[in-house]
Amino acid sequence: MPGLTQPTQFNHLSIAELHPTFGAEIIGVDFSRPVEDDVFQEILNAISKYGVCVFRKTGLDDAHHVQFAAQFGELDDVSPYISGGRAHRLSDERLFDVSNIDLDGMVFPLDNVRREWNKGNGLFHVDSSFNPRRAGYSLLRAHELPPANMGGETDFADVRTAFSELPANIQHELREKDYIAAHSLWHSRKVAAPATFSDVNPADYPMSRHRLLQYHESSGRETMYLAAHIHHIEGLDEKESKTLFEQLFTHATQPRYVLRVEWKDAGDLVLWDNTSVMHRAVGGSFEGKYRRDMRRATVHDGSSLAWGLNEHSETRQGLP
Repeated sequence: MPGLTQPTQFNHLSIAELHPTFGAEIIGVDFSRPVEDDVFQEILNAISKYGVCVFRKTGLDDAHHVQFAAQFGELDDVSPYISGGRAHRLSDERLFDVSNIDLDGMVFPLDNVRREWNKGNGLFHVDSSFNPRRAGYSLLRAHELPPANMGGETDFADVRTAFSELPANIQHELREKDYIAAHSLWHSRKVAAPATFSDVNPADYPMSRHRLLQYHESSGRETMYLAAHIHHIEGLDEKESKTLFEQLFTHATQPRYVLRVEWKDAGDLVLWDNTSVMHRAVGGSFEGKYRRDMRRATVHDGSSLAWGLNEHSETRQGLP
């Protein structure tokens, strides 16, 4: 299969492949101490090949979660989301709170704006594509889970294989035209919760520009940098832009390219590469009546494409 042709030797890890073209459960990492260099190098090889790596019952706490994430590179933080004075529930600003719990420890009430805001996480997206410097790796950990069979899984879409299986004429068009897409956090939020954000005009906010067709440096494969954050494709009129985006997005999110990861235990950790896969939260995980406490560390992309076609600016988008 196209996603699993990269030869890789694993001497320290055991690999259980989860999908014909991508995704793997990784066994053999001792998270009770800092991950040793030779083991970490195999994790890098695994994430390059598979795009998504699942680690079960890691035993990580917040501090060690951040410590492990920092081995991948410079970490993002939540400062854009609390700049307006909103308190951060977690002790470390390098952990993003992607839970359905308010500061008082209660599940979001129906009128909580963060409940509406988080609906955007239910659309296939990549982290931080709306910022000048995009995200590379994300590491999401379950701290507290609802009862079994209550939803909250995470879906991933294999965008590298999806590109390789596009009709040849569309592949040629993407290579020839070298389209640039404009990514907007407010656009995806408005798509997911149109009534709540009916008065928001995404054009009033900064957008980040990234090439649509890209070269995934660590695997040497072509990929589409797609996300629900894409507001428009430059050089096309509104109708043409929408048509092309929907064609590519619908193709890349077909069931054949999607892996669903079930969260089984507190301490489960999923690592993914935002430059080779999209992801979404499943099953109304932010709307249920049960507590779901999920915490994410996000690593700034370190590739040559990290900044897209954007100025090197520290300005980032967030919830006011």
